[in-house]
Amino acid sequence: MQTKSAVKLKWLLISMFISSLGNSFVWPLTTIYMHEQLHETLTMSGIVLLFYSGANVVGSYLSGNLFDRHNPHWLLFGGTVVATIIIALLIFFNGWPIYAVLLTMIGFFNGWIITMINSYATKVGRDGRYVFNMLYFASNLGMVIGTTIVGPLYQYAHGSVSPLFAFTTVFYTLLAVITLTCFGNGEPAPVSASSASDKAVAKRVSVPRANLWICWTFFISLCVIWTMYEQWSSNLSVFMTERGISMTKYSLLWTINGILIVVAQLVLSWLDRWHINPYLLVYIGTLTIALSFVLLLVAKSYAWYILAMVVLTIGEATVIPTMPAIVNSLSPVAVKGKYQGILNAYSSLGKAFGPLFGGVIIGLSSYHVLFIICALAIFALELVIFLVVRSKRPATKEY
Repeated sequence: MQTKSAVKLKWLLISMFISSLGNSFVWPLTTIYMHEQLHETLTMSGIVLLFYSGANVVGSYLSGNLFDRHNPHWLLFGGTVVATIIIALLIFFNGWPIYAVLLTMIGFFNGWIITMINSYATKVGRDGRYVFNMLYFASNLGMVIGTTIVGPLYQYAHGSVSPLFAFTTVFYTLLAVITLTCFGNGEPAPVSASSASDKAVAKRVSVPRANLWICWTFFISLCVIWTMYEQWSSNLSVFMTERGISMTKYSLLWTINGILIVVAQLVLSWLDRWHINPYLLVYIGTLTIALSFVLLLVAKSYAWYILAMVVLTIGEATVIPTMPAIVNSLSPVAVKGKYQGILNAYSSLGKAFGPLFGGVIIGLSSYHVLFIICALAIFALELVIFLVVRSKRPATKEY
């Protein structure tokens, strides 16, 4: 019998797409808007983004824990409604400092919503790798479309963010309607004895030690990977422009990234029929992300940056959606939401500190030292993951 958390995969994918699309209208222009329109320093912009990501961490962790203990339908719907109200307020109140306060609140509820959707994904009754690959596909499709049109819209609005938040309000209103009507009827569906038991023991469920070793290795790994990955989306733009490469060409790298991720997810979903070892995908993905920084060290022309982005994207497309799928398979039913929440929280933590970490290293030394540190850190991470998985996997239990 289905648990009360069951929902069709198509509604999860549509919800993830809309959430990603709306989110891509919010955060990409924060730095330029604060610097050019609100006349705040780049340091202050970085602090605001740090608070945004920090709130995202808290929202992810709390929603993951609450998912296992309460009716997730109302938790998701309520979070979406509050997020919609906050974004609507930003249409009218986007000066300083209210902009920073409301943006931080959005960060909290974005973490809340994404973790809820990922937690629902553990309940759809299909192969976990396929589900999380498709969710990552939907998320990146929304990001590609959103980031492609947000720049021109911002220019057309002559630097005003009000129209952008108006569009985002429409997206989130649609998301709220979908979560209300397609994620259940607001009442718990019939719950099996086992699921009732799961809820009762959510706080005290025992997880095998080997499972915990691998899960926590993945949590920390995602934090490190995202810390290093954020150099691409923050400090690399300055590095490239200082070498005479235009912002247009830098932006094109992210268009390539988005297109390749969409293609890669479709290919990986097709390859899943051969039951490829998911840990092998983690090894390949981690290795290629490290290699992308090696390529940055030797890049002499724009073609090298394109190659480095292709290599980075291969790693991103394989490791980022595979780790949540493995964590899902190693998490008991009663705490699947909790562990997805922890995973998203550590990912958000890496995204939060990535730009700050890169800025400090560049300030103390140089971009090349930063790239060396990033490459060595991820190579070391590859070794740690391999050793932990090899020693602990035989003793794991899958759920």
